[in-house]
Parts: sequence; structure tokens; C-alpha cells
Amino acid sequence: MKLLDIFAKLKGDINQIERELERSVTFDDELLSEASLHLLKAGGKRLRPVFVLLAGKFGHYNLDVLKKIAVPLELIHMSSLVHDDVIDDAATRRGQQTVKSKWDNRVAMYTGDYIFGKALTIATELNNPFIHQMLSKALVQMSIGEMEQIRDFFNTKQSIRNYLLRIRRKTALLIAISCQLGAAAADADRQTVNRLYRYGYNVGMAYQIRDDLLDLFGTEKQIGKPPGSDIRQGNITLPVILALQDDNVREPLLKEIDAIMQSNGTSDTSAAIKMIKASSGIELADRLATRYIEKALHALEGLPGIGAKKNLIDIAYFTGKRNY
Repeated sequence: MKLLDIFAKLKGDINQIERELERSVTFDDELLSEASLHLLKAGGKRLRPVFVLLAGKFGHYNLDVLKKIAVPLELIHMSSLVHDDVIDDAATRRGQQTVKSKWDNRVAMYTGDYIFGKALTIATELNNPFIHQMLSKALVQMSIGEMEQIRDFFNTKQSIRNYLLRIRRKTALLIAISCQLGAAAADADRQTVNRLYRYGYNVGMAYQIRDDLLDLFGTEKQIGKPPGSDIRQGNITLPVILALQDDNVREPLLKEIDAIMQSNGTSDTSAAIKMIKASSGIELADRLATRYIEKALHALEGLPGIGAKKNLIDIAYFTGKRNY
């Protein structure tokens, strides 16, 4: 089943979550509302709400409860994107102007903080300490991951381990708790909740690695931003780290990355991308993403064979091969 088919099956519930998202960011302050809605209307896959809904199928499915998990998680994701765009000085996202580009850095930062605050407000409507604890721990880890990325800008000596820890914090944890908390809010048993957390974590790791690969070989239409944006911003991702371990391209690639850094990200990245593609970095990174998908599928073993399980399997396969 294709991803669009999964979304179509959940269309009614996703539409309700979409309305809740819009309502939650609408505020008396005209500028905050306009900036928040601009980000919301730019779209997105809404994968985190979908994970919440599918995980909820393994327990007592109640949309009125699940949306209090799905909406906050998507808002937290949105707020992190606004802050990322300021840090990365990004002009576009998903083919649309970023908040910082349409307004300025100050509006973007306060918009991100506002959306973040709204997420926490909605989550507190659920009287479940476990949900609050897991959510707060993930938010702390996300913040650490963001700081680690800033610290490692243009750091060509960083290890694969450091990269994996960073994407665990920045990306995988939020997807993991989308699955975990969706099941927990539906009162699924502990083993099911833990299995879904492991599934989400491994899918999240593969998702980010694939995202980093797409930045190198995807088109601007596919990824919604100019290819090579990561290198231009100083974000040294897994395929670059692996390419730097290839003796055939290491020295010339180091020179290209240094030139990009010296130009403050304004120089052309096409030569660096060409070298990375000529190295073993792309293949090795893709192989690791596939391993994470295999781990995600393994985590689902033992769960009841309901439609939601099949949907999660399909999403895992999509993640491993996605090109947008």
C-alpha cells in the first residue's frame, strides 16, 4: 500500500487534526497568527500524527484523546523547523518562503516559541504523568541535538557515532514517542508500547539518513530546497562523513568544504556533491538506513496482525526508499 493510500484511510481523522492545528495557532496577535499559519499552510507529510493514530489502533482508539498527542507532537516538530531555518539561514522550505525569510529572525524565533508553548498547553489536557514525562524528556534531548549540530558545523573530524547520536536526538526521538505515546494514550499494554517505540526510533533514524542522502542527489522540486543545502550550511551529514573516509576523495573534498566555509556558504557546492557521489559514502549511508528499517520491522513482530501493523510496515518500506 502506498503512503497516500494510508493517508486516505485516515483522512477523516487527519482532517480533524488539521483543523485542530489551525485552531491552536490562531491567536489574538495578528503577526503571531499570520506567521504560524504561514508555516502550517506550507504543508508537510504529517507523519507524526499518522504514527500517533496508527499506534492508537493497538489499544482503545479514541480520536478525542489521540489528537491531544498528535497535535502537540506536530506543533513541536513545526516549532523546531522555524528555529532550524533561523540557524541555517534558510530562505525556503517545502518550496515556500520560511518564516525568517518572509519576516525576520526575531519574528521566526518568537513564532517558534509560541508554537512550542501551545503544544505543551494542549498536552497538559491529558491527565497522564507518563505522557508528560516522556514528552518533556524528548524535548530536552531535541534541544541538546540542536546545540550539537551548531557545535559541529563544518566539523569534518566528527565521528559516525556523534552523527547518529545527534540525529537520534533531533529526529528519531520525536517519531519514536509519536508511536509510543499514541499507544500509551490508547491504553495499549506495556510490551506493545515498547515495541512501537523501538519501531518509531528505527524508522526515525532511517528517515533522517535518507533525508541527508536526498539533500545530495534530490532535485529542488523533490526536496523543496536547493540541493547541497546541508553542506552550504555547514551540516556534515553521514554520507559526507563516510565520503571523507574514502581515500580517493578525502583531500579534494576537504578543500571544497573548507572553501564553502570560507565563503560563508555562498560558494557552489556542485563539486563537493560530485565527489561525494563518486565515493562510497552514498552506498554505505543507504545501507545503514536499510539496516534501521530492518530493525523497525523486527520490532513489529509479535504485534497483532491488524491493518495498522500492515500500514506501519508499508511506511517503513516507504521511508527506506523515499525520494521526497
